[in-house]
Amino acid sequence: MSPTETAPASATGTTTRPAPQAGPLSIALGADPGPAGGVLARLTEWTARSPEAPAVLDGDRTWTYRQLAAAADEVADALRDRVRPGDLVGVCLDRSAALVVTAVALARLGAVYLPLGPQPGERRVDAVADDLAVVCLIGEPGRLPARYRTADQVELPLPTAGVNAPAAAVAAFAGQGAAGRRPAPAGAFYAVLTSGSTGRPKAVAVAEDALGTLLDWYRAETGLAPGDRHSLLIGVAFDPHVLELWAGLTSGAALVPAPDAVRWDAEVLTEWWREAAVSVAVAATPMVEPLLDRPWPAGLTLRHLVVGGDRMRRRPGPDVTATVHNAYGPAEATVLVTSHAMRGTDPEAGGEGAPPIGAPVPGAVVVVTGADGRPVARGEDGELCLGGRCLALGYLDPELTARRFTAPPAGVALPGVDRLYRTGDRVRMRADGRLEFLGRLDDQVKVSGVRIEPAEVEAAFEQDPAVRSAVVVAVRGQEGHTRLVAYVRPAAGAAPTPEALLPVVRAWLPEQAVPSAVRIVDGFPLDANGKVDRAELLRRETAPDTGTGAAAADGAGSDEATVGERLVLGTVRDLLGRPQTTLADNFTAVGGTSLAAARLLAAVQRESGVRLRAPELLRQTDLRAVAALVDARRAALTSGGA
Repeated sequence: MSPTETAPASATGTTTRPAPQAGPLSIALGADPGPAGGVLARLTEWTARSPEAPAVLDGDRTWTYRQLAAAADEVADALRDRVRPGDLVGVCLDRSAALVVTAVALARLGAVYLPLGPQPGERRVDAVADDLAVVCLIGEPGRLPARYRTADQVELPLPTAGVNAPAAAVAAFAGQGAAGRRPAPAGAFYAVLTSGSTGRPKAVAVAEDALGTLLDWYRAETGLAPGDRHSLLIGVAFDPHVLELWAGLTSGAALVPAPDAVRWDAEVLTEWWREAAVSVAVAATPMVEPLLDRPWPAGLTLRHLVVGGDRMRRRPGPDVTATVHNAYGPAEATVLVTSHAMRGTDPEAGGEGAPPIGAPVPGAVVVVTGADGRPVARGEDGELCLGGRCLALGYLDPELTARRFTAPPAGVALPGVDRLYRTGDRVRMRADGRLEFLGRLDDQVKVSGVRIEPAEVEAAFEQDPAVRSAVVVAVRGQEGHTRLVAYVRPAAGAAPTPEALLPVVRAWLPEQAVPSAVRIVDGFPLDANGKVDRAELLRRETAPDTGTGAAAADGAGSDEATVGERLVLGTVRDLLGRPQTTLADNFTAVGGTSLAAARLLAAVQRESGVRLRAPELLRQTDLRAVAALVDARRAALTSGGA
């Protein structure tokens, strides 16, 4: 077993762990970062030094640093009478030049940038507007939530050309009073939303100093500099978006907004990296792992790829020419707090098993604590707590901040640390100070009275060389009984079956931890932030199965079914783990995600030779229409080769 793998439970239900290290405690301090450079000051410096250098590149369109500064000044002037320093401003724009201009304009006003994405859910925005003192929303008028379409609006002179650009943009002031709504804390530079256990989103506020400290490390680590091109790829509502946007602008580099199609197709993503000459990129783990399962594309200028948002299951192979950084960090600690760099020349390149999440970046402090809140010895499992200059100011809810950001344990030497953030993540610190991610502390479930950690069940499946990765969810039945269901993604070239996998995992797990069902899938559903959507997996397991008869009646299994119908329907059923899916279903309506679309497109091309693009797939009303497109292309290929 690789030393970085999660050790599964033994047959007695205990967890096999390395022996704790005698002496050193699980405390690691990042290097002293020195004084942080101001984020806006660094942008101003690059604008003065290289005014004609490209700041945003979008195909044949270029916005220079001078043009960016002028556009941001115009937007700031349009808002100045209505937006004051410290005001929260929700931004409903997609990755585009318009978004970059808006972020800079708000920084110049001293307002707090709250990225919400181009079409945030109506209820989500309502919850935000009810709970937080959001002064206005900025976005395309027709795409704003209903209550803002009829609000007092100010037209904004934002760029309307380029990828994902708005046709027009306004600042919409809904006119709500501030009574009972929480403002951003003093000194906030930006805020982001995170999921809340109550079902309402929480807002985390981050100071400019914390972001500036991270950006200083990022520039040094990646060598980002003038002449480089940095992707603007991450979903806008996900906090790494703030890192990639300001990393480019504070380095004199050019930002390259990604077209939406790259999110749906791994091959399109790598083609875009190549065509756009991207040299540094940030991407979500589930988007990157399929790329590591195939030969690394030739001709890329990509030097550094920063990956995070989910547990990474493997190391890049020897053919990977970019340095891949396995990064970890919650929004409460300014995007990224630990990182582990991997190169194709490393002795471990291509090795199986999860890589570590690394050591703390400069200014960050990591502590692994036990149930008593005190540091454990190295080699022992515990909760990861974070401190130092990386910490956010806190939540916009002071009571929640007091619960999650606590004083360090008495008698423990943590220089300069006056508070720690409890992540709820279970980790282990190795002797060299690097961290291994083991799962969530609150993921534990009870099955027949036995406490089970889903991550341990997942690790048991991942011991099998036929398994690339596994996700386990706990399903509660109507009578209150809990059962485990495992979703398994096969390794490249492997074809495991539930019947073959279950006897293997029984050797690792206590009886109660053996899943009642195993679904073989080609990918996992992702949420808006690119993480595995466990809630969607649970929804699928609890959805009523009304499709058995319909599946037979739709003709896909009959002799009259076309090659395209059999291929498309069979692949979608396998990908989504929904055998009741029929040809009359719409791909996205039955749970199709960006990763599932990429897998479907790859399977169609592999089996039929037909290359479909993601927009073609998404435009079709149902799977029968997708199949018809495949059949038509096959016929054209056959006649063309005759």
